[in-house]
Amino acid sequence: MGNAPPTKPELLYDGDCGFCGYWVRYWQRLTGDKVRYRPFQDALASYPDLNADECRRAVQLIEPGGHRSSGADASFRVLAYGGCGVYAALLSRSRWVARASEAAYSFVSRRRDSSARVARALWGPERYPARYDLASALFIRVIALVYVAAFASLATQITGLIGVDGIVPAANFFDAVGEALPQGAWLKAPSLFWLAHSDTMLVWACLVGVAAALVIAAGYLPTALLIVCYVLYLSLYTAGQVFMSFQWDLLLLEAGFLAIFLPLRSAVVPWLFRLMLFRFMFLSGCVKLLSGDPSWAALSALDFHYETQPLPTPLAWYVHQLPDWFHRMCVAGTFVVELAFPFLIFAARQPRMLAALGFVSLEILILVTGNYNFFNFLTIALCLFLLDDQQFQRFRRWPIRDTGRLSTPARWVIGVLAAVLILLNVFYFARPFARDAMPPFVTTFVRPFVPFHITNGYGLFAVMTTTRPEIVVQGSHNGRDWIAYEFRYKPGDLAIPPRWNMPHQPRLDWQMWFAALSNANRQPWFGNLLVRLLQNAPEVTKLLRENPFREAAPKYIRAMLYDYRFSTIEERKSSGQVWQRRALGLYHPAVKLP
Repeated sequence: MGNAPPTKPELLYDGDCGFCGYWVRYWQRLTGDKVRYRPFQDALASYPDLNADECRRAVQLIEPGGHRSSGADASFRVLAYGGCGVYAALLSRSRWVARASEAAYSFVSRRRDSSARVARALWGPERYPARYDLASALFIRVIALVYVAAFASLATQITGLIGVDGIVPAANFFDAVGEALPQGAWLKAPSLFWLAHSDTMLVWACLVGVAAALVIAAGYLPTALLIVCYVLYLSLYTAGQVFMSFQWDLLLLEAGFLAIFLPLRSAVVPWLFRLMLFRFMFLSGCVKLLSGDPSWAALSALDFHYETQPLPTPLAWYVHQLPDWFHRMCVAGTFVVELAFPFLIFAARQPRMLAALGFVSLEILILVTGNYNFFNFLTIALCLFLLDDQQFQRFRRWPIRDTGRLSTPARWVIGVLAAVLILLNVFYFARPFARDAMPPFVTTFVRPFVPFHITNGYGLFAVMTTTRPEIVVQGSHNGRDWIAYEFRYKPGDLAIPPRWNMPHQPRLDWQMWFAALSNANRQPWFGNLLVRLLQNAPEVTKLLRENPFREAAPKYIRAMLYDYRFSTIEERKSSGQVWQRRALGLYHPAVKLP
């Protein structure tokens, strides 16, 4: 080469090629001033060893040491200057990767116009380096608000559920676990309440969680207080027993744990959130097919869902009245969103936008027809990681500060975290297909992490309930005249239509729905509920809409079972009632205190 090599890397490209310009502008944004970019038409005089034909055929990179590369090799070396060195490393270490990359580069180079159209379809009119600082900052505030809702909801009912005079006292639980596991019980059932589990401690844990989450939402001390929220919610989850056995509690624990690492601003953490979203959505679709439930296979599941789900909203009755073809179309759409769209999570920007639109639309449809507390809001929040900072900038000019490189300890932390979570993701993803027949060494690796719920298995509505049995609890002073207890949100009195309760979760109402699908012998907590009502325990009766025995506790308690269904349009016009019911018999015989 006749001229001295440049003082910094210089990339020569075809200035007349729109496709080349598209990628060069992206590389410029990625590498900043680390690389100089020049159209070869202006630079050939500086490099007499080059000719126009080879520069037109492939980009040329000339580096300070005099090394010259072209095509895919030059492209990957440029990416390495932008912090993406893994591609260049693969190219240099594998002849197969090098040959495949050069073949792909040559294929695209010969079809630049169509390739430019594909690039714009995938990344938009311009491609920008993907950063997720704004998505991360926004997600931290959103999950803080979800924590506020979750802790505040628990604070209003925690003593009635697991307090000293609650339905399933936490004290009894910890005593039983301590006896069964004299060594390392706190590792099997991690909870701060091993130290103390009085009613005051339970309520204060919820209130401290609310306060910590509000401070996070205000933008202060995110890392430390996210740890506080995760530890408190894990403690409550463990102590809550049957009343905390819901998938959204697991999702909040998993997302809350991973959110602790967002303030480090590592590019890896948003990808771990995407992996979580993929597993959550895809497995929700898979379990519907793997369960063998005929209603999903026949696309008829939504014929039943709106009236048989735990706590319908007021809009559920109206959607239930829509024609069958509409419900079948919605089921088909659900399968598309849950089985096909998750793969777009790992695609380029524009397909990811399509996935985000599908997920958010599905969650909104679920949200307006069913009361699932904070579940849908949290799932929508996870979709923030399908957007990058540049997409947020289109709506508002948010300030983005350069955080520089992660420190070595932070890189080690993120590296270990990513390795562990990826392995756990593989386990929970494979488990439904393996029917729990996992190799022993895999379950041995996973077992220590299970109680902390940093990764979980999911699968929503695997089997659709086609009827709605409802338990009606009744009390009596004489064993002949019975008065029903009315719950706050679950169906009971036919004159009371469904209500909104999001983001609050009335956990007793939810468990009554599950209990009705089984029998009383399989629900030990249900007998405890009847005892507390016989005692007129105020912590428990305050969980109900009203206590018909405020003046004196009932002498007898029993539970009847009814089949509930939505009224037809004609029935509602004539009676004004959303529900109709017929008696199925006795759910629990009458009992009294000794």
